[in-house]
Amino acid sequence: MFSVAVVEDDEDAAARLRACLAEYEAGHPDVRFDVTEFREPTSFLDPYKASWDMVFMDIGMPNMDGMEAAHRLRELDAEVVLIFVTNMAQFAAKGYEVDALDYIIKPFAYPDFERKLTRAVRLRERESDSIVIAQRGASQRIRLRDISHVEVRGRNLDYHTERGVITTSGSLKELEAALKPYGFVRCGNPYLVNQRYITAVRGQTVLLERGVELPIGRAYRKQFLTDLAAELGRGHVASGGASVVSTGTPVGGAERR
Repeated sequence: MFSVAVVEDDEDAAARLRACLAEYEAGHPDVRFDVTEFREPTSFLDPYKASWDMVFMDIGMPNMDGMEAAHRLRELDAEVVLIFVTNMAQFAAKGYEVDALDYIIKPFAYPDFERKLTRAVRLRERESDSIVIAQRGASQRIRLRDISHVEVRGRNLDYHTERGVITTSGSLKELEAALKPYGFVRCGNPYLVNQRYITAVRGQTVLLERGVELPIGRAYRKQFLTDLAAELGRGHVASGGASVVSTGTPVGGAERR
């Protein structure tokens, strides 16, 4: 299920989007959308919760135009897929300023909509790769993009996530084999790091977001730097030093949401 926000003040245009999303569902049985509509951007942005997978946004709207709204959106959520739906092509072409995936010019035909929506769906599927963690007879699904690093302590693994630390039993070596295709790299005997969270490498230390510092093991340093450079070469790591999501086809213990 993909959560979709439609920010559109014109009821006919919003209805057309709903119809196209429903048609896409009919033609793609494995895809479902949970759609919420907003008639103007203020109600969409205030308060804002970073829970959307995709946002379809008009540009000419009351209270705040779509480009201004998109800039504010990016200040609050850098990852949501943004697609402009507008009859103002001259402004939609500036979508690169707010990292818009694409734009659709009104009035639009379904084949064009389907092609661009497919791009968005595939992107979100890659970013939604997850792992199921068993814990005390229960299990929970954690998105890989929410895990900053995994630390082994004795026979336990500590998953450091956006929501806190999750502890379970397991083998870091086996986990490394399963998560390496997703941008996770071993920086030391006790640590497996999500490259997305790396902000810098300084000497024998790797710096993560939120001020986390982890030591780079002497035996792991060469391979760690090699793997990091390989991801940079594939475009999976930003040249400024910060990482972005690197995912692929699920393997091992990783599954899609």
